[in-house]
Amino acid sequence: MNQVFDVIKSRRSVRRYLPKQIKEEELNAIIEAASYAPSGHNCQPWHFTIIQNKALIESMNKKIKQQMVLSSHDWANRMGASEQYHVFHHAPTVVIVSGDKTATSPLPLAGTDIRYTPLVDCAAAIENILLAAESLGIGSCWLGVVNLFFELPEVKELGIPDSYQPYFAVTLGYKDTSTALQVAPKRRTGIVSYIR
Repeated sequence: MNQVFDVIKSRRSVRRYLPKQIKEEELNAIIEAASYAPSGHNCQPWHFTIIQNKALIESMNKKIKQQMVLSSHDWANRMGASEQYHVFHHAPTVVIVSGDKTATSPLPLAGTDIRYTPLVDCAAAIENILLAAESLGIGSCWLGVVNLFFELPEVKELGIPDSYQPYFAVTLGYKDTSTALQVAPKRRTGIVSYIR
């Protein structure tokens, strides 16, 4: 195997971070890698909002947890009420990934009216973030629950460009290795069909 495969297989979602901020050159390299993701018609619809302001991260954590408690989902209720749970896992850097809503595919997803290009392209950019971070020894975690914040008026505090829709967040930070890191779950089998 080669280094690319090693990075892919060693990447895990990290939920324990050291408080030390990652280096600016590391952050820049990670975001540059994200910008090299494939995109439909080369539209490159992504926008990255980098948050390193601790007060803002804590405010977002609090507001998201308040929304989780109001959710009808048992997991969200339980985690939102937990004092131990932190939405961003106390990571020093949070990247909000948004997509340009005007950068749509000329054709919808089969059988739907969904113009999927910005979301799919941003997902590819996020995967590049995760792999680039891992290659630098930096932990990361892809977060969907942050969407509860995107529904609030306070989302304006993030200064996301008008035509952009925030999709996900990614945490970044040096891994806290004081406890054992997560072992990769066993991979599912029977996931391939061949037509030859």
